[in-house]
Amino acid sequence: MRNRLLITLLVAAALLLSACGSPAANHLKKGDALSEQAQWDEAIAEYSKAIESDPKLAVAYGKRGWAYASKGQMEQAIVDLNKAIELNPGMSELYSHRASIYRGQGQWDLALADLNKALELNPRLAEAYAHRGWAYSAKGQPDLALTDLNKAIELDPGLAEAYYNRGLLHNSQARWDMGIADLTRVIELEPSNFTAYNDRGAAYTNVGKLEPALADFNKAIELDPDYAMAYLNRGRVHGALEQWELAISDLTRAMELNPGAPLAKVELAQAYYQRGMDYGAKNQWEAALSDMSKAIELNPDFAMAYSIRGQIYNQNQEWEKGIADLTRAIGLEPHFAPSYNNRGYAYANSGKLDLAISDFNKAIELRPNYALAYFNRGITLQLKGDTMAAIADYNKAIQLSDNVALIEAARQRISDIQRKR
Repeated sequence: MRNRLLITLLVAAALLLSACGSPAANHLKKGDALSEQAQWDEAIAEYSKAIESDPKLAVAYGKRGWAYASKGQMEQAIVDLNKAIELNPGMSELYSHRASIYRGQGQWDLALADLNKALELNPRLAEAYAHRGWAYSAKGQPDLALTDLNKAIELDPGLAEAYYNRGLLHNSQARWDMGIADLTRVIELEPSNFTAYNDRGAAYTNVGKLEPALADFNKAIELDPDYAMAYLNRGRVHGALEQWELAISDLTRAMELNPGAPLAKVELAQAYYQRGMDYGAKNQWEAALSDMSKAIELNPDFAMAYSIRGQIYNQNQEWEKGIADLTRAIGLEPHFAPSYNNRGYAYANSGKLDLAISDFNKAIELRPNYALAYFNRGITLQLKGDTMAAIADYNKAIQLSDNVALIEAARQRISDIQRKR
């Protein structure tokens, strides 16, 4: 986008200065060549010399303003563009460029005002329609956005930015196929546009086309090895494919590249959690415990990770640690019945029978068909000597369960009670 905007300014400069070979024109020419190479400091120096030669040369302020913007020095950029507009209020491109800075700052109303002015001066300025369409989209006005983006493409069928903005608009409205089509057009026009690959990959992900999504994320990373969002998205796809090692690797890289991005931490925590679940299914408890701890370190509010780690501590008969984790899980997610059941189990094994029964009662309240909670409550009632209530709970567990081992254990306990009478 910036190169195209710079070209627009070059055209304006050519119109103003083609008839003369003034010192200002020479400095502008040198500045333009440096800008093409993204040598912004050197370009700014040349544009400054042009201004020294001709302090009323609007295009020099405009070019220097855009060079400042390209360096991320937005305050200086706005000052220069303001001056350029003051000197030549009829140059539509200047309003469009200033609007681009306002858009980057999220100042949508200021951006719209400038874009409206640009289009008032030049109703065929395709880029201004593309920018205004994006501004409308950001302000939650998708119909106006689509109208502008369609107009931009009508005026300039080769304007990649318009297709890109329209593709993102389609994606935001869950029109995935249309988004994919527009982003494919962007890639045709700009094969090195790594963001277009990333965003098309995201659209493929949302329609369940994971292999094309992976290919797009791979390409985005090939084009820009430091593109954190592509690693994040590729990590999500690896997670969807249950490729946890690859998911963790990608999500870790995303966090390294953008440490302040909370989403990467949450996704990485989820990947550790899921790998931990796989370890648990294989009875690899030490590895499972390590992954759950890592998930909690990354996301201290991860209720399920606490719940499962508490269950693992129970598995290891570390009852106090289990109770602590399960209490934390319940605090974060008070409606998850298994946390109460598992804490009740830890309480029972710690000799805290009343607390155990209270937790089993809560688990059954939340999930009335929870066979395991009835079974565990039955054991606790039996320990307290209330054998009639225990038999009732064992029978309820038999009635509700489809687990052969649980049913057999309940029947055996009933048999043991009856034999001792």
